[in-house]
Amino acid sequence: MTNLLSDLRFAGRLLAKSPGFTATALLSLALALGANSAVFSLVSAVFLQPVVPQQSGEVVNVFSMRQDA
Repeated sequence: MTNLLSDLRFAGRLLAKSPGFTATALLSLALALGANSAVFSLVSAVFLQPVVPQQSGEVVNVFSMRQDA
């Protein structure tokens, strides 16, 4: 646990030395997380949520059967 804390302190000092790199890294992480969240929300809404019909009496089951000759 002490190694982890010392590594985090060291990383913090290095990031404080180069604010341009830190800003670029944080911006790219924020954009990636936002894009990932947006894509997952879209996939979840389109593919993962069940479709609830407005008028259940109008639901039609369409299928085809393959007949081998």
